Amino acid sequence: MKHIKVLGPGCAKCKTTYNNVLEAIKQTGVEAEVIKIEDIMEMIKYDVLTTPVLMIDGVTKVKGRVADINEIKQFLTA
Repeated sequence: MKHIKVLGPGCAKCKTTYNNVLEAIKQTGVEAEVIKIEDIMEMIKYDVLTTPVLMIDGVTKVKGRVADINEIKQFLTA
């Protein structure tokens, strides 16, 4: 099972990234736990300065921009 975190304060880009993650999971059928972290203090623990951030299994994959569905699908199936 993949462990996915989307970090961001709830802005439009963060919401789009979160929705893209859900769609990529649906399209690939990969089993995943998705956590959305919007709390600033919690984000600081991950040393995040620019959002949105997409983390998969503890590794930052995308930072500071929206990850598109096809890109996320590649991360999930790699």
